[in-house]
Amino acid sequence: MHISVLGCGWLGFPAARHLLSLGYSVSGSTTDEKKLPLLDNNEVTPYLIRIENKINCNECTKFWKSDILFLNIPPGRKRGDVLNRHPAQIKAIVEQVKEVGHINWIIFAGSTSVYATYGGITTEEDADPDTASSQSGKALLECEKILKEESTFDTTILRFGGLYGYERHPVKYLAGRKEIDKANRPVNLVHQDDCVQIIGKIIQMNVRNETFNVVSDGHPPRREFYTSAANHFGFETPVFKTDSNEKPTEEYKIVSNKKLKEKLNYSFLYPNPMDHTP
Repeated sequence: MHISVLGCGWLGFPAARHLLSLGYSVSGSTTDEKKLPLLDNNEVTPYLIRIENKINCNECTKFWKSDILFLNIPPGRKRGDVLNRHPAQIKAIVEQVKEVGHINWIIFAGSTSVYATYGGITTEEDADPDTASSQSGKALLECEKILKEESTFDTTILRFGGLYGYERHPVKYLAGRKEIDKANRPVNLVHQDDCVQIIGKIIQMNVRNETFNVVSDGHPPRREFYTSAANHFGFETPVFKTDSNEKPTEEYKIVSNKKLKEKLNYSFLYPNPMDHTP
């Protein structure tokens, strides 16, 4: 079986390496020509692919002659045109897949930004474009819809929580900041290693046409998590507001991973973000 990974970045590259270790042959794409040797040296067949409202690639037909596509391109959450741009990218990919006619399963890397900012315990059924927490979340829901409406291939949606691990940790973006609000809001995070393992397990178990929240078990409050992480990693401690009007029991969101754990019989490698990992 051959798997193509569209987007071999922070998550896609280790996922590609893990799939190789499971015995699959793997192709991988990058938008950076300098990264092609890295893929090649790791036995990932490299392709330079850039996507806007069409696919820009020379001699990459073989990339699309795959059994499974792990579709892992970010929406560009800070872009003002994300609501139009990212669905257009997905439509271009769908047309390419249909034209080549080989890929029969797409695994889509989505995000928990499709959910409302608040909502208590949040399950896969709670996504709504009218309440998504960001424009990129609305765009991702439109992308999910585009993929699921196609009958020529199966689609599995993985809605990843905040990604962390190794050189990527959210505390870097809050280190030293003052007067940060929403101190009691719980975090919804997942470690890179768990993401990679779950992608592999989805494929090994052939779990198609499902949607999963990929979020670890622990949901510590932001103040507790970021203060501890700053101390652990040696960053300047962020300072949160003390807001007596905040209602942590009413205004919160905890993304449930119950469906994932039950369907895959999966136990997280890093269940608690408070256990500071590499």
